[in-house]
Amino acid sequence: MATLVPLGTAATFGVLANTAVTNTGPTVVTGDLGVSPAGAVTGFGPGGGTVTGTIHVNDAVAAQAQTDLLAGYANALVQPVTATVPTELGGTTLTPGVYNSASGTFGLNGTLTLDAQGNPNAVFIFKTNTTLITGATGNVNLINQAKSANVFWQVGSSATLGIGSTLRGSILAFTSITATTGAIVDGRLLALGAAVTLDTNTVTVPALSTCSVVVQPVAGPVVVGQPTPVTAVVTCGGLPVSGASVTFNGGAAPVPATTNAAGIATGSLTFNTAGAATVTATVTASGTGCACTGVVSAPLPITVTPQPSCLVVVQPVAGPVVVGQPTPVTAVVTCGGLPVSGASVTFNGGAAPVPATTNAAGIATGSLTFNTAGAATVTATVTASGTGCACTGVVSAPLPITVTPKTSPLSASPACWRVNLPFPFPSLFTATLTATLTPAQAGVPVTFFVSGLPVGTAVTNASGVATLNAGLSILQISASSYTAVATAGGVTVQATGSLVPCFPPA
Repeated sequence: MATLVPLGTAATFGVLANTAVTNTGPTVVTGDLGVSPAGAVTGFGPGGGTVTGTIHVNDAVAAQAQTDLLAGYANALVQPVTATVPTELGGTTLTPGVYNSASGTFGLNGTLTLDAQGNPNAVFIFKTNTTLITGATGNVNLINQAKSANVFWQVGSSATLGIGSTLRGSILAFTSITATTGAIVDGRLLALGAAVTLDTNTVTVPALSTCSVVVQPVAGPVVVGQPTPVTAVVTCGGLPVSGASVTFNGGAAPVPATTNAAGIATGSLTFNTAGAATVTATVTASGTGCACTGVVSAPLPITVTPQPSCLVVVQPVAGPVVVGQPTPVTAVVTCGGLPVSGASVTFNGGAAPVPATTNAAGIATGSLTFNTAGAATVTATVTASGTGCACTGVVSAPLPITVTPKTSPLSASPACWRVNLPFPFPSLFTATLTATLTPAQAGVPVTFFVSGLPVGTAVTNASGVATLNAGLSILQISASSYTAVATAGGVTVQATGSLVPCFPPA
């Protein structure tokens, strides 16, 4: 649906150029005429053209009009296209909408009829990537309450109006506009980048409507439960209304807003139900002489989509889960099938809950320790998602696991220490440390540690037993245990045996 292009202060200009306005002959411009930022106006005055409004040459008014024209041009440029039509518009009838050309240019040779279908607020926008060229027989005819004020020509480069042709609507040209001899314009000639050239023309600014409230198209998807930014533009006689109170309706609750200096009100609606919906904006207080209060915009249709679902899945655990050994666990968090980055996840099922955070791929990694052998389950709960998806509080399906008892192929026998008599040399104390490898394997080095310090290494015999007579210091005998460490089958294993005083100790 085409919406009115806001022109701001440019709305009062019949002719506006960037570099120059030049005229030949008795041209009549009903409205203002201007040039900015550094141009000249020639051909008006005695013996030349006539301007009923004010001529602005490189002043603040013309500069602001150029700024507002650029905003209007951008608005027209981004409005969604209703249909693509042939280059030649003559001999066709079109209803309200936004039209572009398959060739990127428009020609008008003959009559183009614009049918508003009884809607005085109907808007017609024609978008061309390059040029607009009308022939001598080019004419725009308005029927069924269509208005020149609601017709816009967004031209990507330059427009040329043929001798004696009649155009209705406002030309917003990115570069230049040339109106040849006798061309009639019921609208505006507004050039952003270069000159406007006139020759015995009639340019009449169309009658401006009193007050207009237009809800702008909503950017992006509208999702249940998620705030959706909405904007509306309030104009009075084509000029922005600042400080107007506007209420947006259509969501779960009305939302008030106030227009800024550009007449734009911004709010945020939330929709609780999926499906078709409409957004409207009502001016509740305008603070202007224009009769704006109580004016309601045309409804903007939207489609509200369901909120994407959130899913947390604990991945299968690789390898055995052994009592007392940390077990790596992972979970994947997705929202509507897409990974959720930065979500806080807590793994449960082990001796203590373990927090983690998802990475860019939505994967959280932690490590659980289980103190009891047997059946167990692992779950992951999202505690904070940082996304519009309703992830917080979502719990994964439990992952069943089996926790096996801690076993080791190496065992250490109890040992005791005694005074190294008759002469305590080289150590004051001595102990016999024994470790057994099961199944038996001969020739395996076993290193023994007391108080974290190595005291010697022995090699297993044919029965898999390694025995070390170790000398101990006074510090080491305070330990209550010793540790044996070996490498069996490429895997480092260890075992702990008790270490106590012998009786008698000597």
